[in-house]
Amino acid sequence: MSSRLPAFAADIRAVFAERDVNMTEIDVLQPADPFLDMAGEDLRRRIFLTESETGAALCLRPEFTIPVCLDHIASQAGTPRRYAYLGEVFRQRRDGGAEFFQAGIEDLGETDIAAADARSVADAHALLTRVLPDVTLTATLGDQRLFEAVLAALGLPRGWRTRLARAFGSAAQLATALDDLSNPSRSASYAEPVASLIFDGDARGLAAHVRALMEDAGLSVSAGRAPDEIAQRVIEKAELRSVRLSSDALDALRAYLSIRTELEGASEALADFERQAGLSLGAALELFSARADAVLGHGLPRGCVKFDAGFGRPLDYYTGLVFEISAEGSRPLVGGGRFDRLLTLLGAQQPIPGVGFSVWLDRIEALRGDAA
Repeated sequence: MSSRLPAFAADIRAVFAERDVNMTEIDVLQPADPFLDMAGEDLRRRIFLTESETGAALCLRPEFTIPVCLDHIASQAGTPRRYAYLGEVFRQRRDGGAEFFQAGIEDLGETDIAAADARSVADAHALLTRVLPDVTLTATLGDQRLFEAVLAALGLPRGWRTRLARAFGSAAQLATALDDLSNPSRSASYAEPVASLIFDGDARGLAAHVRALMEDAGLSVSAGRAPDEIAQRVIEKAELRSVRLSSDALDALRAYLSIRTELEGASEALADFERQAGLSLGAALELFSARADAVLGHGLPRGCVKFDAGFGRPLDYYTGLVFEISAEGSRPLVGGGRFDRLLTLLGAQQPIPGVGFSVWLDRIEALRGDAA
């Protein structure tokens, strides 16, 4: 895609004006650490890194959500506030190229979570409908919070809940994790004194042993993973290998992940699952039902919104709703979701809820048939 704005950029700006959002300008050069820490493994591999004159790690803007949140924190703006953006992002792409245009809306500080989630889906659908008026669109919704509620209700220990929650959004990683939960232990064998340190859960002692081994081998303890981190990860992996999920619980988890239905019937399908599995999903299911009602209240075409319990998005900062919108046979045109912890992690003094979406303009351009 060339460095020019697409021909339909004016239509996008018109939608932003109608939706009462504030256009924001975001610097191309961004601090790299927030993306390396929070953007997800897939994106981290594809960003373009550089350094400032003082040696600070910088990167070319690989997406907009984190920079919009950083700008909001720096400006000390009040909430709720809605930001819109339209500009280039820079990352290595599997299908070639390194820069392309994105547009989107980030909705920060709205405390009515169900209403804000529904508005984000409706805003994204309205934008696509404006620029692709003759294209049938399908929105797919998932729910990170509901998935984590299922894991908690099944009684999984924290380590496994963390691993599965991180895998949500990657079918391959999730399948591997479930296989590890269901198969007999394939424990690694360790020589002494490592085996005893692991058995005792002695992270400090194991870190000291790792440090000594690295120093003996002439390896820098400050390059790559620190001994403390290595020791903690080894102990965590050993603990995870010792846990096995019962067949009933594993069947329940697989049954949940297999739920796919139109949004109109999703709350009923989840309530049926809850009863059959003998679980209580509590507030997570209540929020899901309120959101579903709010989305349907926006009047989107009947049947165009689907719920897929196994659907996630591979970014580490999502905490609730996740969604994509596609045309038949196309790659996703929109991706979005809720990120309630992100602003606090970026330095906000008080928690600020957030939800938003990004639109891939080159994919829209290709569907319209007016790509250069």
